[in-house]
Amino acid sequence: MSKTPNIFVRSLRELRSTRCLALTALLIAINIALSLLGLEIRLPPDLKIGFSFLANAAIGMLFGPSVAMVAGVCTDLLGYIATGSSMGMYFPGFTITAITAGLFWGLWLYPRKSALWRAVGAKVCINLFCNIGLNTLWLTMTGGKAMTVLLAARIPKNLLMLPIEIAVLYFGMKLVLRFYHMLPVGSVAERPASGKIP
Repeated sequence: MSKTPNIFVRSLRELRSTRCLALTALLIAINIALSLLGLEIRLPPDLKIGFSFLANAAIGMLFGPSVAMVAGVCTDLLGYIATGSSMGMYFPGFTITAITAGLFWGLWLYPRKSALWRAVGAKVCINLFCNIGLNTLWLTMTGGKAMTVLLAARIPKNLLMLPIEIAVLYFGMKLVLRFYHMLPVGSVAERPASGKIP
């Protein structure tokens, strides 16, 4: 039997690091801020690309699926609290979508990989299962519209945006990795009590 821990155990072990906790909290805050500010690029016809998904992808790439799924819950709940009642009543289905997206980000991009095929796999899974599948189901349940009507609009939109989002994800992840490797190694908690570094 292999002694190498599986990807979920390795990801959970990342939570021991103060770097993981600090960066995850920072990326959750960036995600919520980008969503609240509505920073996006509008493309014809009636398409728009936001950048908040990059924060979730970065958590999955840097710290794995376990951390990314927990971050998905935090992002969804804190995002709902931050927007107040403007989003209507809280619906737990969208939290399930956030958890599923965190799973895909972690499975495809961890441990700290920015290969193009990984970006393609992650974004295809998220667009297919989360955006087209789960979110359409939740919108049907909360909005009362038929799923076929929603799918007719959502499938073309997600397919058109896919190559653009893959490109943004791929180059965004390269940038995140560059910044991550520039961070100092170790933390105050890991230093000896005497203050001397061995």
